[in-house]
Amino acid sequence: MKRFRKLSTVLAVTAAVSSIMTGFVSNAEETETVEEKGTITVAASPTPHAEILEQAKPLLAAQGWNLEVTEFSDYVQPNLVVDSGDMDANYFQHTPYLDDFNKENGTSLVVAGEIHYEPFGIYPGTKSDLAELEEGDTIAVPNDTTNEARALLLLQDNGVITLEEDAGLTATVNQIVDNPKEIEIVELEAAQVSRVKDEVAFVVLNGNYALDAGFSVAKDAVAYETSDSEAAKTYVNVIAVKEGNEESEGIKALVDVLKSDEIKDYITETYDGAVIPFE
Repeated sequence: MKRFRKLSTVLAVTAAVSSIMTGFVSNAEETETVEEKGTITVAASPTPHAEILEQAKPLLAAQGWNLEVTEFSDYVQPNLVVDSGDMDANYFQHTPYLDDFNKENGTSLVVAGEIHYEPFGIYPGTKSDLAELEEGDTIAVPNDTTNEARALLLLQDNGVITLEEDAGLTATVNQIVDNPKEIEIVELEAAQVSRVKDEVAFVVLNGNYALDAGFSVAKDAVAYETSDSEAAKTYVNVIAVKEGNEESEGIKALVDVLKSDEIKDYITETYDGAVIPFE
């Protein structure tokens, strides 16, 4: 009987210890459970915006936020769904476009955070060094107002032409005041510029069109916009929200994550210079 009592005591102690340990595990699991804070809905262009947001999802989930991303292929609906309140934010545009959209559509959208920019670059055509430019050579640039100005400013920054002092971000070929080698500037629809690279000395392209043409910004560009250039600061891609929501907890969490080292590293390692984190 003594032997059975001892065994009973051992079993009781073991059960008690097991119960205590189970309690510890249960409490630890409860401690590790992340408090759910809600859902953040974002409208975005497929590349690179939605791709970048996909990388942000687990980082936000670790903070208790569920990120829902809806892709749009146009530049109108993403603003309308945010202004209507159907979605919390969008990520696809730069500030000049946002400002123009507000004026034309009576919307009240504001910038909540500046995330990245897509630099313009000068790429080789029949020549590979700007020092090789000769009188009468041609350079192809986009013909729309925003992109043409950026292209001309980049050419000016690299000593090819000189623009009127106040030309700025609305510059056109009519504002070229000095063209020492009489370079012919050929204006084409943005998507067509890369297609004439075998017919002109150089082409000036935005990051996405450079990628489409098989160019690497980091490896192939003769020159490109730097992070401290006027264009880079102006055309940085932003998180936009309806006015009054820019300081909400979810939006601030979203912006913080998109500006984190993890996302910056992803952008740098993925897009080969075509997309650059904005500091």
